[in-house]
Amino acid sequence: MMFQEGRQQWKIMSLYERFEQIIVLILTFIIGLVIVISLFQLLAEVWNLFLQGASPLNHATFQTFFGMILTVMIAMEFKHSLIKAIDRKNHIIHVRTVILIALLALARKLIVLDTNTTSWETTAVIAFSVLALGATYWLLKIRDQRTLPAQPPKQRHDNLAKQ
Repeated sequence: MMFQEGRQQWKIMSLYERFEQIIVLILTFIIGLVIVISLFQLLAEVWNLFLQGASPLNHATFQTFFGMILTVMIAMEFKHSLIKAIDRKNHIIHVRTVILIALLALARKLIVLDTNTTSWETTAVIAFSVLALGATYWLLKIRDQRTLPAQPPKQRHDNLAKQ
């Protein structure tokens, strides 16, 4: 069904829109490969650490596992945004999606950060970046809520969740 819709849309797309779709398909394939490779590396790392008798409650081990899991999740979120572009639900990747992925990457950085070796300046820059991106995301969300037509709160929430 999705391929039939894609073929129908392909016929009415401009040359540039077709170019965009091809690029997004290639990027989706590459990100898919990165996700699969990252998942196998995560599984291998978990297996090796447990064979060595490492405890998942050890702080360094936990940071390693969680950092690797978040890396896979970030790649999956990026792939999800590309798939939405392929399905033509969104013409291009939205700024909100990019900000959300950046926030995930910064959250990952904060989780795996070794506070013993990291300067306070670096930590402050990361914290400021999180605040700035969070504020920007919030402002974009408010703007989007104002531009949506008047709807009951549940329906408006569903429409925002689809973006």
